Amino acid sequence: MPINVRSEIGSLKRVLLHRPGQELEYLTPSNLKRLLFDDIPYLAAAQHEHDVFANTLRQQGAEVVYLEDLMAQTLKISRQIREDFIEDFINASGPTGMRYHDDIKAYLDNFRDEKKLVEMTMAGVPLSALNLNENTLAAMVSGADHFALDPLPNLYFTRDTFASIGSGVSLNHMYSAARQRETIYGRYILKYHPDYAGKVPLYYTPENPFSIEGGDILVLNEQVLAIGLSQRTSPEGIELLADHLFSDPDCSINCVLVMDIPALRAFMHLDTVFTQLDTDKFVIHPEIRQSLRLFELVPKDGRIRTRQVRKPLEAVLREKLKLDSINIIDCGGDDQIASEREQWNDGSNTLCVRPGVVIAYDRNRITNRILRSNGIRVLEVPSSELARGRGGPRCMSMPLLRE
Repeated sequence: MPINVRSEIGSLKRVLLHRPGQELEYLTPSNLKRLLFDDIPYLAAAQHEHDVFANTLRQQGAEVVYLEDLMAQTLKISRQIREDFIEDFINASGPTGMRYHDDIKAYLDNFRDEKKLVEMTMAGVPLSALNLNENTLAAMVSGADHFALDPLPNLYFTRDTFASIGSGVSLNHMYSAARQRETIYGRYILKYHPDYAGKVPLYYTPENPFSIEGGDILVLNEQVLAIGLSQRTSPEGIELLADHLFSDPDCSINCVLVMDIPALRAFMHLDTVFTQLDTDKFVIHPEIRQSLRLFELVPKDGRIRTRQVRKPLEAVLREKLKLDSINIIDCGGDDQIASEREQWNDGSNTLCVRPGVVIAYDRNRITNRILRSNGIRVLEVPSSELARGRGGPRCMSMPLLRE
């Protein structure tokens, strides 16, 4: 099967990445907030760091596949698929894209190499790249940073746009307009690419009206899915996904554990404050412990039964994972300053490549030291530029196959 992810910790065999590209070069001080960045990364350094990350994954036995390559292979299948993709991409780009529809279409169609075409849709289309009448108001007043199609700088966080659940996928409805076009790539790959076409059930699609993002979805085991109720994932989206999972006779998920976390940018997804390290070990940002609320969704008589779980997180995880003990390790330990700093720099956003072995950013030295003291092997990767996008190793990876 092309997708098989039934835990957070099974040995990682195939993983989807996106190597940062020109889209980062199109970030400017004036568009940072709109495009969900706090700072401007240096592209060459970000690519170097990402290459180290990819090579670390390969050294641990994972096959690395790139979003841009899978999409290019998909477009090569037929001229019709290529034309439909360009049309769909422009139509999803809002009123500015539609205003320049024909000009954008001509610009994109001029790229005969499919990978270059994909990369240009990811990079965005400045108004200056189009062959516009210089007497138009837009041409006269627009600066170099005015875009007909905005860049997609968040694409290197491949975790968010779709989530592997068992042998299926949640193709997500992104919270922010700045990221909603990102799901088009996954849609075309899953629908047309020969490795995936007709083989992957979709448990959620962007047509569903409620936001849900992959950074909030953790596959704890074959039966239990943890989902963060967060800034970017709505309660209605969680309920709808749960209903689709429970309704599929081939899906083994029979419990959705909802973890309600503060709706803050610092905690934008569950995996920015909580990830799994080993069979019985997790890392958490201690600041959420007191405010965390837990809910359980289970199927009953063809409907969803929802209840609040009034037990400590450790007790709930012991019960759901059928373990005698659980060790939840605080990011930054008992040092509040270190905890806040290292959570902001994705200290609790680890990627498990096999039980007890995780990839983490090198900058989080206190948390990494604590993880090692608890028996976790930590593989450090550089993070000076990648971390500026507010996402760590788990955010930057979408597992497709785990043992």
